Amino acid sequence: MLFVPVIRRSAFSPSLRAFDRFFSESAPAEQQQASATEDKAYELSFDVPGVSREQLSIGIEGNVIRIETLPEAKRQYKAAYELPQDIDVSASEAKLENGVLTLKLVKVLPESKTVKLAIN
Repeated sequence: MLFVPVIRRSAFSPSLRAFDRFFSESAPAEQQQASATEDKAYELSFDVPGVSREQLSIGIEGNVIRIETLPEAKRQYKAAYELPQDIDVSASEAKLENGVLTLKLVKVLPESKTVKLAIN
């Protein structure tokens, strides 16, 4: 059995980002919590047993995702994750099923700033 340390990614501690990257790159792909499923989206899964949809709050600001339970929830959960690319909130989706929260976060595609020049 292989034990891999679980590291909580936080947007509030920039000094630990290098530490997080070191362990996330060294962990086997099946053990990682966040994985890029495609070039267009990230898919993240979280275990939140005993929490209903109404008790959960998910906030997305740029490339930072904040997940927390409301104060009246029986179980408390609070985390923030920073992704390498901004997220398109309108195309993203969240699903809570059997105590597992699955987020499909669509990346914002960079706009091309190429301008065609007319030839005289």
